[in-house]
Amino acid sequence: MFSKAFQRKYALTDQGVKNTEKGVVWTVAANLVVMAGMGILYLLMGHFMDTLTDGAPLPAAAPVLALTVLFVLLSFLTHLQQYRATYGLVYDEVQATRLSMAERLRKLPLGYFGRRDLADLTETLLGDVNRMEHVWSHVLGYLYGAYISTGIVAVCLAVYDWRLALACLWGVPAAFGLLFGSWKLAANASQRVKQAALRVSDGIQEALENVREIRAANLEARYLERLNAKIDAHERTTVRGELSTGLFVNGASVIMRLGVATTILTGAQLILAGEIDFMLLFLFLLVITRIYAPFDQSLALIAELFVSQVSAERINELYDTPAATGSETFAPQGHDIVFENVSFSYGGEEVLHGVTFTAKEGEVTALVGPSGSGKSTCARLAARLWDVSSGRILAGGVDIATVDPEALLRDYAMVFQDVVLFDDTVMENIRLGKRGASDEEVLAAAKAANCDEFVRRLPQGYATPIGENGARLSGGERQRISIARALLKNAPIVLLDEATASLDVESETKVQQALSRLLAGKTVLVIAHRMRTVAGADKIVVLDGGRVAEQGTPAELMAKGGLYARMAALQTESAKWRV
Repeated sequence: MFSKAFQRKYALTDQGVKNTEKGVVWTVAANLVVMAGMGILYLLMGHFMDTLTDGAPLPAAAPVLALTVLFVLLSFLTHLQQYRATYGLVYDEVQATRLSMAERLRKLPLGYFGRRDLADLTETLLGDVNRMEHVWSHVLGYLYGAYISTGIVAVCLAVYDWRLALACLWGVPAAFGLLFGSWKLAANASQRVKQAALRVSDGIQEALENVREIRAANLEARYLERLNAKIDAHERTTVRGELSTGLFVNGASVIMRLGVATTILTGAQLILAGEIDFMLLFLFLLVITRIYAPFDQSLALIAELFVSQVSAERINELYDTPAATGSETFAPQGHDIVFENVSFSYGGEEVLHGVTFTAKEGEVTALVGPSGSGKSTCARLAARLWDVSSGRILAGGVDIATVDPEALLRDYAMVFQDVVLFDDTVMENIRLGKRGASDEEVLAAAKAANCDEFVRRLPQGYATPIGENGARLSGGERQRISIARALLKNAPIVLLDEATASLDVESETKVQQALSRLLAGKTVLVIAHRMRTVAGADKIVVLDGGRVAEQGTPAELMAKGGLYARMAALQTESAKWRV
């Protein structure tokens, strides 16, 4: 019944389209049964009029009672099925949509998340889907069902008298013409409201994430003033949007109801002219009491239908973003990582330019260079968290662009400076490194990562919840849990992104001891800013401005006297600085 354009317009799944079709069918059935009730009432009134005017006998009670019971039964059954089709099935659609979006997010490259902030994505998953749920359940079935049932009734009324039918129904297309003529205005207002709401969400999230810095700088009053201004702007934008849309909705309702007046006037003229009798006008007056009812709920929610277009576009944008796909199998010949003339663009700007180097299996390859030179970008490209713009990256002779990221990452372990932990126990946070790992395996990895000494001091040991993102732990303790995950995974390729940069001397020593156990015999790619951290690396690749400036062993690069030697000298000088 509905096209792919309809499916996309309202961000429906394939099953959602079928559910909407069911809702439309049962809405049509329910509306026609109600109209049939008006027909039964018309027939009964006709018999009563015949009795009053011609002395005809009243109809037998039994058939009238049977007809009434049949009408009530059919009305109950059709409305029950309508409710199930328009409401009950929609809740499954909401679940399917959210699961589908979560699955899609899981397959999108990391670059997508760099373009969308957390508040925006949360609003899409929660707010936009909630808004569409209301449209799916309250508007689509009723609105399209009303179109069809009104069309059927219009044909039947035209058979009786086309003039009265026109007088009765002219307001319906006029009302919806006004509404859909104002669609662009409503869509623009909805977009402004959405942007204002996102600014409020961003402001609240920013305040919560930076509450310590705000308090430390004594900026609470200033920050709250800015946040209140955003909230006030959102309120004004919402009021203006609802007012403009409400004017058109109420205007359409008034126009549609004018059909009652034109029906009475037209019917009165036709009766005076002797062209129809009173009973025909009575029939049209009965019908007109119900013919607008299917549109009442739709008109009340038509503004939501317009607003939903913005939400549907945001949901579709998620599905339109190309996913990182590839082969489900990854069978490399060894685990050398090779960059071949790799370039990468971010936000329309090329940040890597023809990068070429090899990180060999069993060796530690360090990426060094000034801030913004592309070190972290290379590490993320090596794990296919982003896809290259040109060139290729090989892992064990396999182009990683041809491998599904989930299959590829089974052979990778990553330890970053910014550790992400979950509000769960120490045990479960470490177990994330290997699905289904036994408690014994987790404990062994924790001991190897030097976690055991601080975990034993926690109130419940390994069963202690550590708070959101490990809030109850120090930086060094959080880093060691991250290394324990990597040890538990025991992957052949290890990526380290400045894993010890923010630690004190004691914590750094313990973390380095844990790292030495993790790195043995692996392909290791290390990102470092401090030259002493990579002094023992097998190979150093120096990046500058997104290009490979030089590469070789630490001794070779020091002897060469290039950028690496200059950076090492500067850091040696800075280490002598004292307060």
